[in-house]
Amino acid sequence: MSDSLTFRLLIYIKAVAETLNFTRAAQRLYLAQPSLSQQIRDLEDQLRFPIFDRGGSGIRVTDAGRLLVAYAESALRERDEIVVMARAIHLGQVPPLRLGFSSFINASLLQTFRESYEEMFPGCEIQLSGGDPLLTLQRLNERTLDCAILPMPVDEELYEVQQIAQSPLVLCMCGDDPLAKESQVDIHQAAPRIKIFRDPELQPSAHSRLIEMFREVGIVLSLSNSARTPSDIQWMVKAGYGLALVDQLMPLDYGLVTRPIAGVNWTADTAYVHHNRADHIALPFIERFFEDIWRNGKKKKRGSASVRPEQLKLLA
Repeated sequence: MSDSLTFRLLIYIKAVAETLNFTRAAQRLYLAQPSLSQQIRDLEDQLRFPIFDRGGSGIRVTDAGRLLVAYAESALRERDEIVVMARAIHLGQVPPLRLGFSSFINASLLQTFRESYEEMFPGCEIQLSGGDPLLTLQRLNERTLDCAILPMPVDEELYEVQQIAQSPLVLCMCGDDPLAKESQVDIHQAAPRIKIFRDPELQPSAHSRLIEMFREVGIVLSLSNSARTPSDIQWMVKAGYGLALVDQLMPLDYGLVTRPIAGVNWTADTAYVHHNRADHIALPFIERFFEDIWRNGKKKKRGSASVRPEQLKLLA
């Protein structure tokens, strides 16, 4: 059945759906109108449902046809992107991908992406640029970066924002802290000692959200110590300046431990971001790669038979 949906017929479906007229679609495709109409009819017979309703008042796309039209548009767009990218690889014309990142994102996520990108596009360079979120967003605006991996939230009016990871926020403390004996820590019990935070200037929207989260559980947040890197946060904890909220996946210095927070579901969310007018040739492939990462992260692990190479993940 699926063999019937050749690229040629997908092009025909798209043209008819856009014009809602077989004659105009045939002219666009440089075909005779009877030939186009018959090929669409033959396809509908094979699929056993109508794509177009040919009523007396004109042509409309059927409910079932809308799904097929959407598939045609997506498949043809991805085909064109793949052909353009393959040609650019062959000619050595893929520009370096300038990727920004924050030190607060999970380093393994960045490494997975780098390895996958290099496997998919051999010889295509990635140029990394670390920095705080505000500086990274400024570089995206100035087009000195193509895309970035950043903590959320990010303004979705200026940027394409795609969530790609989520992990619990936990309390970071010294291993000999009395709270380290608990399997979970009550947020109200710990709140007076949570005094170490990311510098609000790094990402004001994220800090505002943190204040709101504390307020929702009846706690007024008091900012005592601010840090610009994960290393600064851990140093302050070890030096006795207070407790800190950190990503559960953050690698810890010797002598530090983390404990879950009881009664709340606070998470560290990560996004793939690019300016809504960014035009690097690889961006559509990166979006599909991260969609796959996010989707698979929400599923249980499957057997090895369903595992695909990273190259195919970028094309999925």
